[in-house]
Amino acid sequence: MAYKNTTRHDGDDSFYHVYNRGIAKMDIFLEEEDFSYFEKLLARSLSRKPVQDKYGRLYSNYFDAIQIHAYCLMPNHYHLLILQKNKGEIEKFMRSLNVAYSMYFNKKYKRVGPIFESRYKAVLITEDEQLRHVSRYIHLNPVGYRLWDHSSYSDHVYEARDWVTTDFILGMFASKQKYLDFVDDYEDVKRQNDRYKRVIGNS
Repeated sequence: MAYKNTTRHDGDDSFYHVYNRGIAKMDIFLEEEDFSYFEKLLARSLSRKPVQDKYGRLYSNYFDAIQIHAYCLMPNHYHLLILQKNKGEIEKFMRSLNVAYSMYFNKKYKRVGPIFESRYKAVLITEDEQLRHVSRYIHLNPVGYRLWDHSSYSDHVYEARDWVTTDFILGMFASKQKYLDFVDDYEDVKRQNDRYKRVIGNS
């Protein structure tokens, strides 16, 4: 089945909330190894130095085109906060990412067919307030988000991995602690999350 690209308002130097979930809401991460493999794909795709396979062939690399500013992997879906530097790069990046992970998943679990309900969905972020909230929305996806291993929350608390960009979001606050306090503001979180779920539900 061929999926239609769902990046709307494709543009240069633009932030997008990119997300996808398993077909029929099935789990796409069944074991710790699966979460880790998806993160390995992100690291490989965004490494400063292109990575080669065992035959010396270069994997697709998007270091100069894509930045991940926040992400979270959940059992049946994922969220990415992406800065696209040049028009059209998200489509190429997401195609590479989803195809590579689907091949891994189907081979490991001896299945065939698509594992995602669509290619991906991408919501353009147009305001600073929206950008701040989306980063918080992504980090708060898991219960016990402070201890969840498969998100960029710890990158914002401690030292960031080289494929996660944190300085832009943190730079929107007076200090790192102010950002963490913002994430913890549950009353505002509930109000904003309910509103945002309605937005992405219609995307």
